[in-house]
Amino acid sequence: MYVGNPSVLLLTILSCASLGQLCLIRSIINILEGEYFSHCCPGVEQDRGYAVHWYKERGGDWTLIQEDNRTKLSGTYLEFWPAVLNDTGNYECHASNGTHVTHKNWSLIVLQRSRTSCFNANHVSSAIHGILGTVYHLKCNDKYHKANVAKITWYKDCRKLPQTKEEWSIDNLTTGDSGNFTCVKSFVHAGKRYNATSTIGLTVKEGLEEITKPGLIGPGGYTILTEIGKKEILNCTAFLGYSNTVVGDFLLYWAHQDDMIGRCEDNDLPCEMEYHYQEEGKNYSLKQLWIKSVKEADINFSYTCNFVAAGYSERQIVTLQKETNRDLPLRVFTPGIIAVMLLSLVSVLVVVLSVIFKVDLVLLYRDVTGKDETIGDGKIYDAFVSYLKDCIPICDEERKFALNILPTILEKHFGYKLCIFERDISPGGAAVDDVQSYIDRSRRLIIILSKNYVSDKVMFELETGLHKALVEKNIKVILIEYMPIRDFDFLPKSLKLLSPSHVVKWKEEKSLPLNSRFWKKLRYAMPAKPSSMKEPSIL
Repeated sequence: MYVGNPSVLLLTILSCASLGQLCLIRSIINILEGEYFSHCCPGVEQDRGYAVHWYKERGGDWTLIQEDNRTKLSGTYLEFWPAVLNDTGNYECHASNGTHVTHKNWSLIVLQRSRTSCFNANHVSSAIHGILGTVYHLKCNDKYHKANVAKITWYKDCRKLPQTKEEWSIDNLTTGDSGNFTCVKSFVHAGKRYNATSTIGLTVKEGLEEITKPGLIGPGGYTILTEIGKKEILNCTAFLGYSNTVVGDFLLYWAHQDDMIGRCEDNDLPCEMEYHYQEEGKNYSLKQLWIKSVKEADINFSYTCNFVAAGYSERQIVTLQKETNRDLPLRVFTPGIIAVMLLSLVSVLVVVLSVIFKVDLVLLYRDVTGKDETIGDGKIYDAFVSYLKDCIPICDEERKFALNILPTILEKHFGYKLCIFERDISPGGAAVDDVQSYIDRSRRLIIILSKNYVSDKVMFELETGLHKALVEKNIKVILIEYMPIRDFDFLPKSLKLLSPSHVVKWKEEKSLPLNSRFWKKLRYAMPAKPSSMKEPSIL
C-alpha cells in the first residue's frame, strides 16, 4: 500500500490539523484500579460523525465491547466507571464516517493500588527536570471525557498541599521542591464519587541539561538478516524533544523506492503503524513497518525511514539480506541437548520433592525461624475442639482421643492451647451462647468426625464453624476423620468445600508416634507457633 509525494502529504497533514481535535495516539496506557478512566479512538477527529466500535482481545479473538453499568460508550470515547484489574489487555477501535474506516490498537494496564503510599511507583509520569531558581508549572491530568470535576486535591510525597487548582506554579525552585506531586481529581457519576490519580516526578537540578536536537534515534543505516516468507517488523523511532521543548509540526514515514508507504488500515502490506509515548520527560514517535511475508524481490532492497521537520530532515536506511542457515556442529549440539535434558530433569525432581515433602519443609521452616502467627490477633485459644459428647460407652474411644491424646500432644509438646467443652467451659451457662463465644475466640475449629458424629449439640458447632470459615472467613476448619466414614449425607454439603490440606485421617496405632504423618499434617493446619519441645507420655 503506497501513497504519493511526501511533501504534499506533509502539507495536507498540517492544513488538516486545525479542522478538528484529534484523539491522541497512545500505544500503552497505565491507570490505577478502582479509578475513572476514559480514552478516545486514537487518530480520530472528535465530534465529526464517526461511528465507533470497541473490541477487546480475549484468548486471541477480538470481542465486541457492550455497554453496561460500569462500561460506557460515548461517541468516540470508551469509559470505565471504574476500571478494575481485569480490564488489563489489548483493545482495538473501529471508526467509520461512511467513506473512511480506521482501525487503531492500544494496550491498557490496570495497576494495583499501593497499600503503603498515595501513588503507585509504576504510575509516575517523569517530568522534565526543574532548574534551580526558575519557575515550574504543574498540571493535573486532563484527559477525561465530559466528566464534571467535583474536587481537585494535590499531594507532595503523600502530604496534602493547600492547592485546589488544575494548574499552578512553583516560583523560584529549590532542591527541597524535588519530589512526587500527586493530583487526585474527583468526579461524581450516577450518585457515586470516583477518583482519577496522576503523579509527576520532579527533580530540581542546578544547571540546564543538554537539550538533544529532535531527530531519528540509531544509526543512519543497518542490515537485517531474514528469510523468504518470514514476517518482519522494522522500527523507526524519532526523538521529539522534552515536555516543554517538543517539536511542533513534523512528518515521520517509511518509503520504498521513493514511494511513501501507507498506514495499516486496509490490511494491505507492507504498511506502517504509528505510536507516541513518553519516557523520563522525553517525547518519542515510533513508526513500525509491517512486512507480512518477505519476498525474493525484497532481498537486497532497502526501506527508508524519513523524518521531516521545519528546516531539517533525516533518514535511516534498512536493507534486508537473506540469511544463510548453518547447522550447529555435532560437538556443540550434543552437549547442549544433554545439558538441557539434565536441567529439565532436575527441575522436575525439585518440583516433585517440594510437593511430596511440602508439609515437612513448612514445619522445618517454622521451627528454624520460630515463626508465631498468634501474636496480636486477639484470640485466646489456638483451636476449639468439637467432638461427640454424652455418649458413653458408645464413643468412649473418641472421647479419650479428644480429652487425652489430642491435648497431651498439641498442648504439652507443641505449645498449643485448646478449648475443650467438657474441660474448659463452665457448666450452667447457655450452651449455644458459650459455643458461639468460644469459637469466636479460637483460631481454628477442630472437628473430630466419626460415624457417631450425629447430635444437636455438635451439629450446631459444625454449622457455626463452617459459617465462620466459608462466609465470615475469620476461622479455619480442621477435619479429623477419626473413623472411615462412607455416608456423609447427614453432614452439610459445604463440608466438601474445605481444603484437602486441612483434612487429617487418624489411623490408630500408626498415628500415635510424634513423627507420624498425622501429627505433621495436623501441625501444618494449625497456626504457626514455637513448640515447647517436651516429650509427653501417651497413656
